[in-house]
Amino acid sequence: MPGTLYLIPNTLGDEDRESQLNHVLPHDTIEQASQLRYWIVENAKTARALLKAVGSQSPLICPIQEMQMTEWRGPGKESAHGSTNLKAMLQPLLDGHDMGLMSEAGLPAIADPGSDVVNTAHQMGIPVRALIGPNSLLLALMSSGMNGQSFAFHGYIAVKDPERTATLKQLEQESKRKHQTQLWIETPYRNAAMIEAMLQSLQGNTQMCVAADLSLPNALVISKTVSAWQAQIKKEPGLLQALHQRPAVFLILA
Repeated sequence: MPGTLYLIPNTLGDEDRESQLNHVLPHDTIEQASQLRYWIVENAKTARALLKAVGSQSPLICPIQEMQMTEWRGPGKESAHGSTNLKAMLQPLLDGHDMGLMSEAGLPAIADPGSDVVNTAHQMGIPVRALIGPNSLLLALMSSGMNGQSFAFHGYIAVKDPERTATLKQLEQESKRKHQTQLWIETPYRNAAMIEAMLQSLQGNTQMCVAADLSLPNALVISKTVSAWQAQIKKEPGLLQALHQRPAVFLILA
C-alpha cells in the first residue's frame, strides 16, 4: 500500500512561529507534521523553521537534518538542488512512506505550485489528505464584508501600465456584472504602487479592501469605497507607507 501525501499548512508570517503555531494550526495538524520524515517543500529554509516550531509542541520523528526534503517551486523553476521529476520525488510514497507537502506560507496548492504535486499524486493512485490551517485569501474575504457567495481569485495581475490599469478596469466590470468579489495578490514591495493604481483606475463607489499580515498580531484590514480610501489617504498620507512591504490581499466589489 502506498503512503499518504499530507498537505501541511504553514504559518502566514515568517517571525516567531512558535508563538503563532497554537493560534493557527490545530493540535492534530501539528502532531501529524511531527511524524513525517519525507517532505516536498517550496522552500527548505522556511520548512525547517516551521518544523522547528512544530518540534517545540510535538516531538519530531527524527532530527530535521535527517529528514529527506526536496524543493518544488513549479514547472521550469529550479530548486537549490536543480529541477526534479515529480514522480521521482513522490517515490517514497510508493515505497509505503507517508510524506508531507508544505508551501512557503498558508495552505499547499492554493495560490501555490504544490497543486502540481497533488495532481501527480492522484495520477499515481496515492492517497491525499489536506490538513487544516490558515489561508490568507479566505481570511481576507471573510474580513472584507464583500460577497462571499461568489468570488474569483486572479493570482498576480499585470505590474506595469497600461496593462495594470486595463486589468483593474476589467476586474471592476466583471465584479459589477456578476456582483462578484475579485481578489488578487502582489509582491509586498509593490503594495503602495498597487493601491495608487487602484485609486486612480476604479470608480469612486467601488468597494476596495486591503488585508495585510492576516493572522498576525499586527493584522490590518481596511475595507471602504474608493472615494473613502482617497479621503483617508489625503488625511493620513502615511497610510501607504504603513501598508508597504506587508504581505497583503487586494479585493474589490463593484
